[in-house]
Amino acid sequence: MTGPTHLRIGPLRRFTRNLLLPVDFFDQHLLVKYTRNPSEARDEIRGHARLGQHYRVPALRARLRVPGGYVLTYERLPIGPDRGLLLDLLNAHEPSSELHAYMRQLTAAYRDAILTTAQRADQAQVVRKLYWDRAAPGGRLDAYYRGRDFPVAAGIVDVPVSRLGTYVLNINGQRLHLDWAATLRRLHDHFAEPEPVWAALTQGDPTDVNLAHPLAWLDYDTAGLNSIPGEFANFLWYASALGGWLVPTYNPAAFADHRATFDHIVANTPQLLRATVDRTTNTVHIDYAWRLSAPRRTAINAYWERLVLPVAERLWAGTNLADLLRPYVAMRILAVYNLAELAPEDRLVLLARLAEAMSPSFDPVAYFSPLESPCPAL
Repeated sequence: MTGPTHLRIGPLRRFTRNLLLPVDFFDQHLLVKYTRNPSEARDEIRGHARLGQHYRVPALRARLRVPGGYVLTYERLPIGPDRGLLLDLLNAHEPSSELHAYMRQLTAAYRDAILTTAQRADQAQVVRKLYWDRAAPGGRLDAYYRGRDFPVAAGIVDVPVSRLGTYVLNINGQRLHLDWAATLRRLHDHFAEPEPVWAALTQGDPTDVNLAHPLAWLDYDTAGLNSIPGEFANFLWYASALGGWLVPTYNPAAFADHRATFDHIVANTPQLLRATVDRTTNTVHIDYAWRLSAPRRTAINAYWERLVLPVAERLWAGTNLADLLRPYVAMRILAVYNLAELAPEDRLVLLARLAEAMSPSFDPVAYFSPLESPCPAL
């Protein structure tokens, strides 16, 4: 006769270059994480310690340096198939009272922590991974695009992206302009400027898979003193584009335990309505509908009203938020996925979104959560 099993292991999951393994040992529920990059693991350990001063984080039970990386053992939160993340509250047809309550709690916690820790910081003090390092020479912008040309949308708009600046872009009835090389230079130059930035202690990568429900923060390698506009742009772009559309489309393995995500891809995928080139006037006509599910729209609106605006009123009174957010939004569009490797329709919509973000008429409220889909004249 055998006794009860006090050890339960698995299943093993892979996220980027990391491995995650749930382990139950007697009454302890643990999550074992193997990180191949020792530098990132050290950043995560430091980030976890700093974040725990102002946010709820699962306890770090153990850390062990092993050949090729680190093994970190965390308290495991009650996260399972289609439960335990903000993502799961967003994977619904309509926003729930639970989602409304969660967003009130989330934004209140962020507002208190950001306003308590906000400071003007030199670039050397802030976490550089998601923006500065990617825009620096040899960073991700260069790795993706330097010396490379590709069609705006092969088979749809057969214009080389390098020549896009010679065309007028008529996007949903708005005349815009996007000079590809100048945009890349502008981003390189912006993140090379030595001026201090407003920063605060945050997790740095506030995606709907890094925010647990009940409220807690996960993933700490970008935790620390982060640019506040960068933090805002990260959440807004992930909630409106990456989490519901691009990541499940191009990295479906990330949602292996949250399969309901795939039931809502259509509701969160932009619809390309028209794409033509008029070479007599050098005009590219692009009409698209930006589709966003009601729960995602609710989360974005709550984040904007309850967090972005109150923080902006304290730190940037009278400043145009569009100017603060623009370079960070552009980096989210360009330096997460390589646009050249995406499907032509997806690339075309993202280039249209980039042109809108870089435009002097950029309006973040309408951009991230429009009240209704545009109805262009066809």
